[in-house]
Amino acid sequence: MQFGIRTLDEAELRGKTVLCRVDMNQPVDRAAGTLKSINRIRACVPTIRELCERGAKVVLLAHQGSDIEYKNFYSTEPHAKVLSELLGCEVQWIDDVCGPAAREKIKALHDGEILLLDNVRYVSEEQTLFEMKLRLTHEQQAKTLLVEKLAPLADMYVCDAFAAAHRDQPSLCGFEQVLPSYMGRLFEKEFCTVSRVMEQPDRPCVFVLGGAKISDAFLMMETVLGKGVADQVLTGGLVGNIFLAALGKQIGQGSLDFIYRSNYGEYIEKAEALYRRYGEKITLPCDLAWVTDGVRHEAELGDVPAEIAAIDIGEKTAEVYRTAILQAKTVFVNGPMGVFEQAPSEFGTRAVWQALAQTEGFTVLGGGDSITATEKYELTDKMGYICTGGGALIRFLSGEELPVIKALRHGASLCGK
Repeated sequence: MQFGIRTLDEAELRGKTVLCRVDMNQPVDRAAGTLKSINRIRACVPTIRELCERGAKVVLLAHQGSDIEYKNFYSTEPHAKVLSELLGCEVQWIDDVCGPAAREKIKALHDGEILLLDNVRYVSEEQTLFEMKLRLTHEQQAKTLLVEKLAPLADMYVCDAFAAAHRDQPSLCGFEQVLPSYMGRLFEKEFCTVSRVMEQPDRPCVFVLGGAKISDAFLMMETVLGKGVADQVLTGGLVGNIFLAALGKQIGQGSLDFIYRSNYGEYIEKAEALYRRYGEKITLPCDLAWVTDGVRHEAELGDVPAEIAAIDIGEKTAEVYRTAILQAKTVFVNGPMGVFEQAPSEFGTRAVWQALAQTEGFTVLGGGDSITATEKYELTDKMGYICTGGGALIRFLSGEELPVIKALRHGASLCGK
C-alpha cells in the first residue's frame, strides 16, 4: 500500500482477468499508419510484462487522440504491433472496445495472454466533451456502458496511466467503484516520485519554471511557494518575462506585445502579487537575449532595447541558474528557458540542461517541451526521473486531488472482498 493505493505486490494475478488502463497516446503519422514516437508505450512495458509473466489474462484499455476529439482519434492497432515487438510476444488486438466481439475475445484469453482493445474514445462516455459537459460522479461512471459491459468479465482493475490521472472518465475512474483496484508499476513510480518532491524533498529544493504554458507555472508557484516546498524558483521563458514586466523592467515592446496578444496580460498582475509575497524565493533573469537577422544579442536589464522581443535568458542569468542547480539537492523542471528549437536562442536552455545533467541532486522533469529538450541534448540518461504526465503532473503539483487517485483509493477498499 502506497499513499492509500494498492500496489501489484499485493495482488494475486495467476488465472485472473485484469483490466489494465494504460496511456499510450502518441503522435501518429496517418499517411503511413505508424507512430511518430513510442516513448509512452515503452514506459508501459514493465507493468504489462509483469502481469503477463505472473499469469494474468491481460486486457489493455487505452486512448489515442487529443482533446480536439474525433478529428484526432485513431486506432490502437499500431500500438499492438509496437507492444508485441517490445515485449517479445504476441499482443492481440481487436477493432472493438466493449461490444460482443471484444467480450468474446476477453472470455477466450488464456493465462499470460494479452489483448489490446481499440481506442476507448470511440465510446462516447470516454470523450472529453462528455466528461466536461456531464460531470458524472464516479458512482455514475460505474453505470456507463463501458464499465457495465467489461467489469463483469474481470477480476480486478489496474491503472498504469498516471499521465491521464487528471481525467475524470469511466475507463479511469469507473472501474474502481466495482472492482478491486491497484496501480501499475509506472503509475506507482511516477506518483511516489512527485509525492516525494511535494512532501519530503531533500533541500535545498529548486523549481525551474519556464516555457510558454503560463497557467501551469502559476498554478505550481502558488502551491510550492505557499506550502514551503520550493526554496527557490528560477524563472525563464515567458514566465520570466511576465515577472520582469510586473516589476516594470524593460523586456522590449515585442515581448510585451506577445504577452498581450496571447491574452496573458492578467498574469502580470498575478506575478506582481506573487513576487510581493515570495520575492526572496523567486529568481528572475538579470539579462535577456534576442535575435536579429539570425544573430544573437544580449543585454543586462536596464540596457535592453525598447523594441526587441526577448526569446532567451542571457549568459549571466544562465550562470546564476547553473550555480543554483548544482547546489540543489532536489530540482524540478517544467519548461525551457527560451526558444531552444533554434540555435541562436537555445543557449539558456542548453546551459540549464547541462547543469541538470551534472548536479548530484535528484532531478525530476515534466512537460512535453522539457522532454523534447532533454532528448535534443541527449541527456535522458543523466536525469533522475522524467515524468510521462503533463496535465496530471501540473495539477498534482498545484495541490489538486486527481480524480484517478481518489478512485484508486476507493478501489483499494474492495481488495480482499
